[in-house]
Amino acid sequence: MAAASITRRAAGLAALGAMAAGGARAQAWPTRPIRLIVPFPAGNAGDITARVMGEELSKRLGQPVVVDNRAGGSGSIGIQAVLQAPADGYTLLVTSLSPLSIVPALNANLPYDVERDLVPVALIGWTGMMLVAAPDFPATDLAGVIRELRANPGKHNFANVGPGTLSHLTAELFRISLGLEFEGVTYRGSGQALMDVNAGRVPLMFDGMTSSLAQARGGRVKPIAVSSARRSIFAQDVPALAESGDARLAGFESVGWTGMLAARGTPRPIVDRLNAVVNEALADPALAQRFAAQALEVFPPSTPEHFASYIRADSERWRRVVREAKISVNN
Repeated sequence: MAAASITRRAAGLAALGAMAAGGARAQAWPTRPIRLIVPFPAGNAGDITARVMGEELSKRLGQPVVVDNRAGGSGSIGIQAVLQAPADGYTLLVTSLSPLSIVPALNANLPYDVERDLVPVALIGWTGMMLVAAPDFPATDLAGVIRELRANPGKHNFANVGPGTLSHLTAELFRISLGLEFEGVTYRGSGQALMDVNAGRVPLMFDGMTSSLAQARGGRVKPIAVSSARRSIFAQDVPALAESGDARLAGFESVGWTGMLAARGTPRPIVDRLNAVVNEALADPALAQRFAAQALEVFPPSTPEHFASYIRADSERWRRVVREAKISVNN
């Protein structure tokens, strides 16, 4: 037999052996507790999502699921903890978009590479950003807000919850899309920012619906529009930016999302089983109801490949905003 044929046959047998070994591990998995690492503090929306999903995984897989908060380093501490553990499906990552698509756009020197080091498992939940205005702002709808901003360039500023946050970048995407002029005013969190919007000290803000929705419902701020591709099920009378009729806002989308990932090298059968279990949980109306308490909507069932393409598209969106808005990048 030719040497090349022998080499190809050996390589094929090796690949089959690896597949069989991975399948055997997946059949036995899980046999012990699973750890969900969350790169944020306890009480964060991503943490709450992880705890709900942990209960669902435990119920469906028959093993305890422990949430391990590893905050710090803009998410890198938690991600590194996942990458330092064996890629065996017992240490998983549940995170929002920030460490996966925003932070890489702002920092070229991260200790991890999303595409190289992580394998997406499933999208979990999402919430839109809401454009809110002070009660005395001289406009009550999106068209009026845009007219007012155009007529008074630089007069009306936008509050945000920190440089490089989704609140900040959504306002920048809005500004770039329409060619507007305004500045951002930074706060340490939504609470103080929304108080100042209510008082009219800063007239406008894009804020996550997890915090802004209650303020809008209470009449403390005026809801103008949501940044998701469609109207939110929690505020169906508030239009989406994309339906404004302005071609420059067609396709406008900025949402906070959460997903589950594993370290690269995790056997594909384990990834597939996790994906199936997460999708099964998301189809349960009881889980959707629990998410609704946080103004979170569940994603429809998705494949790991769909999640991977979703991350790539989201990452490209924020890289473009960072570039066009000339936001400082850590090189």
